Amino acid sequence: MVKPARTGDRFARKISRRKAPIWLEKMERLSTNAFDGDQPFMLVSERLILRQWQRRDLEPFAAMNADPQVMEHFPAPLDTQQSNALAGRLCQLIARDGWGFWAVETRSHAEFIGFVGLRNISDTSDAMRAMPFGSGIEIGWRLAHAHWGKGYATEAAGRALRFGFEELALPEIVSFTALPNLPSQAVMRKLGMRRDPRDFDHPGVPEGHALRRHCLYRLARSIWQEWHA
Repeated sequence: MVKPARTGDRFARKISRRKAPIWLEKMERLSTNAFDGDQPFMLVSERLILRQWQRRDLEPFAAMNADPQVMEHFPAPLDTQQSNALAGRLCQLIARDGWGFWAVETRSHAEFIGFVGLRNISDTSDAMRAMPFGSGIEIGWRLAHAHWGKGYATEAAGRALRFGFEELALPEIVSFTALPNLPSQAVMRKLGMRRDPRDFDHPGVPEGHALRRHCLYRLARSIWQEWHA
């Protein structure tokens, strides 16, 4: 179910440029004025709301991205500037396309807990576009540590999958992560995704880094439809 939502949030502070890892190059050049404008819609699941980003999300998002536990399977934590730039980029893509990596909040307390959603790999960095499996739509998530172990990632990602297959009619959705990230791989399997037999080196992670080797999971729309017929 797609429901309309509106907001009057405004945020126009500019973010200056600075050196960043290759996977953040584009994000660092963006201003957080992306938060201007109305929200296109939101998705609702049993316990969660997937919606457009708001200014009030920035502080808890920055805290989450600075948490070593949350960022264990990423090359490095993000500082506040990098986190705000990332949120601004995600907000812009949702404003442009009507979907993306949505901010997620609980329905019971309207508490921001992270992001979950869909992303076109072609909208990422040059390194991401060089993925060996080519372009496509990925599903991804990142939640604050306090909200792990509650089934939120699976619940929100399942709602995003439904949107991708029913509303966007995507032929396939993929997901990938570093090999040591077993919790995310468990979520992928719970969603019904199947691991591709070919692992790969992530082109945005430096050679020799412990997180460079990644695995890929896939889910075809035809298979998803069979399960939900």
